[in-house]
Amino acid sequence: MLKSQQELNFSQYTDLYDKLIPQDHLFRKINELIDFSFIRDELKDKYCPDNGRTAEDPEYLFKFLFLKCLHPMSDVDLVERALYDLSYKYFLGLNPEDEVINAST
Repeated sequence: MLKSQQELNFSQYTDLYDKLIPQDHLFRKINELIDFSFIRDELKDKYCPDNGRTAEDPEYLFKFLFLKCLHPMSDVDLVERALYDLSYKYFLGLNPEDEVINAST
């Protein structure tokens, strides 16, 4: 089951992205040029709308796979890097203080 609506989480720390990630950074360019929302449309019939546990956002999971293609590493290493690397969190659409998925996901 997917969440029916995206929640907007505002953080007092989002200014860190502007200060620490350069405007010409690869992840900024990718976020500006590619709209990953098509993933939700492609997979919406794979999720039950009213039954089961709430699933992780497919766009979020796809971005993890995209990162794994760009920087080949194990799932555990990728999730750990996403936990500490602000450029990864920016690309994934997370706030700096947000948790990331479990590596087993």
